[in-house]
Amino acid sequence: MSLPLHHIKPEGIADADLAVARSGSVFALLDHLGVLQFTGEDAESFLQGQLSCDVANAGLRSSTYGAYCSPKGRMLANFLLWREEAGFFMALSRDIVPAVQKSISRFVLRSKAKVSDASHDIVLVGAAGPRADGALRDVFPDLPTKPDEVCRQAGMGTVMRLRDGRFALATASSSAPALRQRLAGSLKPVDARAWRWLDIRGGLPRVTAATQDQFLPQMANFELLGGVSFDKGCYTGQEVVARAQHLGKVKRRTFLANVAATAAAGDELYSEDLGDQASGMVVNSEASPDGGHDLLAVVQTASRESSTVHLKSPDGPVLRFLPLPYAIA
Repeated sequence: MSLPLHHIKPEGIADADLAVARSGSVFALLDHLGVLQFTGEDAESFLQGQLSCDVANAGLRSSTYGAYCSPKGRMLANFLLWREEAGFFMALSRDIVPAVQKSISRFVLRSKAKVSDASHDIVLVGAAGPRADGALRDVFPDLPTKPDEVCRQAGMGTVMRLRDGRFALATASSSAPALRQRLAGSLKPVDARAWRWLDIRGGLPRVTAATQDQFLPQMANFELLGGVSFDKGCYTGQEVVARAQHLGKVKRRTFLANVAATAAAGDELYSEDLGDQASGMVVNSEASPDGGHDLLAVVQTASRESSTVHLKSPDGPVLRFLPLPYAIA
């Protein structure tokens, strides 16, 4: 019997999923993400002039993170981008898909490119843990072994190895039940909240409706994750992004933290060194298997280094910072 594509789990089961995701082998339906598709003979050149990543370097065997920015260099979206014979596909937060489609379509003009919402046609699945490689190799014999590498299997779809060793799979809606059934033999199905928690612990921020137009890519550590090319030439917001890079140390960065309270994307942060002036913002937050909420937060680096940071108000719950899995320059 096929596993259902969508399921809602009681809170206790979701908490158990978090515990399994921390050390076990899991897969999740990534229904918090949507997909935009870009087709047409000018799709590559069009995207090259709009996105922070080097689209021309994303071949059929590679994927890349990237950002779509405003003219002021602030991220309107960040995403995972990959290329198929049918064009380019962009996985981004589902709640901003309509706004991003509308915004980026305004720049198509005379280009032979089309932007469409493929969220109902493409199902995204994530796989992680020590048994993920073996489980996926049974489905994708040519499994990617390097970060950002991509492979395909007829009838099953596309698999991408992410930078932290996890996998993202894109499959047609009609193929999703069979794929999930194959994975369920070796991997435990978990709620998408568990996958979002893995994103947070992996230091991978996700722009949502609550945080659109708030952060430069470097504030989200996106150049450290391969999401910004400084050699490709012009794109929307490029001058601001490049200037911030060449001026040296970025004043705000994304940090990993835990707080003994409930936090949400868009919540403001305060630190003792800045008083009533906000010193940062929560980017993403999920319940932690250790209690409270784990979160990614953009914070003034000076405040992170020399002050105490509070949630929502100058006397709110204190953030306890945790080490990211990569170094911040």
